[in-house]
Amino acid sequence: MSGDGPDDLWVDEEAGPVVRPFAVARGRTRQRGGELDLISVVVTAEVPMPEPATLGPEDERILERCLNPVSVAELAADLMLPVGVVRVLLGDLIERGLLEVQTPVLQADRPDVRILKEVIDGLRAL
Repeated sequence: MSGDGPDDLWVDEEAGPVVRPFAVARGRTRQRGGELDLISVVVTAEVPMPEPATLGPEDERILERCLNPVSVAELAADLMLPVGVVRVLLGDLIERGLLEVQTPVLQADRPDVRILKEVIDGLRAL
């Protein structure tokens, strides 16, 4: 490690941050509440934001990034954190009512394109 500032002590130029992921997740490995899929979409809830002192730096980054809907996988990549750690942090924010989960629409829940085309063709024939 090299550098002159105090922050340089916490970064190894080759390995990256020295702080282990479980420290970011406050020692927990499992999220509270239901399981989040990689494709689950999270978005910041439309509620007053809590005092900044009640949020960790990762929490603030997540809430800022989730102003627009984002998948769990994409969020983990953006934050450069393991998915398991991001799930723990998301679970905490969801439990506090600061994030909402938008479940993805499954292909089976979508109308069949062929049927929609037939309906449109039928309407045009009228």
